[in-house]
Amino acid sequence: MSQEESDQLTSLIGKLALSKKAEKVISIDVRELTSITDFFLICSANTEIQVKSIADAIRRGTPHKPWRLEGYENQQWILLDYVDVIAHIFKTNERNYYNLDKLWADAPSYEIVDDDKKISDSIPT
Repeated sequence: MSQEESDQLTSLIGKLALSKKAEKVISIDVRELTSITDFFLICSANTEIQVKSIADAIRRGTPHKPWRLEGYENQQWILLDYVDVIAHIFKTNERNYYNLDKLWADAPSYEIVDDDKKISDSIPT
């Protein structure tokens, strides 16, 4: 997948998450730090039903099936692996506990918001 395609997929996943009222939708560009993936997209929701709803919207709205799906049964932390983009959908308490946002704090991060604006550089937490 090209860099442009990775960027587009990240943006699409972010918009799909926002369509289900996901909170704090953050894209983290990890290309310079790891070979696992290009981007992490992290978002959260207050209830298990909403976490599942966000995951379902992403799965239905993306052009390809995820290569790997984890945590769908528990609905506390669902991971959708699209190889170049990995989406993490957390229940709010789980997100605060694992704090992936801070774990990758050295990487550029962007908040994806409803009006298509991106806030560049690190997001204060």
